[in-house]
Amino acid sequence: MKITRKGEFVILKDNKNNLVNFAEDITENYSDYKNDNVVIDLKDLHDFELKDALLFLEISNIHRAEKKSFVIVNSEIKIDAVPDDLIVVPSLQEAGDIIKMEELERELGF
Repeated sequence: MKITRKGEFVILKDNKNNLVNFAEDITENYSDYKNDNVVIDLKDLHDFELKDALLFLEISNIHRAEKKSFVIVNSEIKIDAVPDDLIVVPSLQEAGDIIKMEELERELGF
């Protein structure tokens, strides 16, 4: 797993081409980024489907319960198919925008 820090968030990217192991690594190494907003960079994954997104549902719920953002980046999945508990956007720019918006909402008490 490759970890890149960018201002108000960290980007986690799979470097082994194994989505199941990547999701497990994220869960196992949660302490490394539990205090950060997280972007899961899957923009290069062209066969991303709902079953793949659901691999991240549990850790997303845990992270969001701690008042931190958890955003997946992929443009291949149909956004309508994604449950409301997951945030999937098509670009890193949009992920950053979502995080900024959620940070503002948290500051305002929403």
